[in-house]
Amino acid sequence: MLSLEKYVVLINPDKCVGCRSCEIACAIEHSKTRDIYRAVREEPRPVPRIRVVYVWSSGLPAPVNCRHCEDAPCIQVCPTRALYRDDYGNVLVDHEKCILCLECSIACPFGVPEIDLASRVLVKCDMCLERVRRGELPACVEACPTGALVYGTIDDVMRVKREEFFNIYYSARKELSIPPMFYLTLPTHPESPLHRLSRKSRSTTWFMR
Repeated sequence: MLSLEKYVVLINPDKCVGCRSCEIACAIEHSKTRDIYRAVREEPRPVPRIRVVYVWSSGLPAPVNCRHCEDAPCIQVCPTRALYRDDYGNVLVDHEKCILCLECSIACPFGVPEIDLASRVLVKCDMCLERVRRGELPACVEACPTGALVYGTIDDVMRVKREEFFNIYYSARKELSIPPMFYLTLPTHPESPLHRLSRKSRSTTWFMR
């Protein structure tokens, strides 16, 4: 069971428009210069620890990153103990121990850990520890323009989800657009603005080879 005091990044796919701002911010945060204008000229180019993927069955984009699982299978299968948990509960990589076997990626339900072929290191979300220690939000959360990414404790996240849910529910009930039986996720019309925007959004891949 997840600790209620553990900080997490909540992903709300319903708010994601596929702009990839989270990817760019993550790549910049993990670059040498940490400057968008100079990072594009770095060798090797910085890579993001979060990816926006498309769920083709629904036509919607969704960010995917490391969930820092409480019972992390990647830690269990790592033969060199390169993956470990820090004092904050985050799953991190000791690059000196990592042999790039990718056992962790195979064990991960989301296939998150991957090799940066240019720098030949394993990359995964580190929850922007330096930023968090300075009292700042993770780069991806700060860059998200629609609030699809939220950072906080489990209690904080669940409170936000409850507020959003009841706002949607009561608004819909006021307009008599849904029956008394309500659902956690309301169906999205295939021609909603979100669908149209997701189809028109362009991939920003300057940091990818």
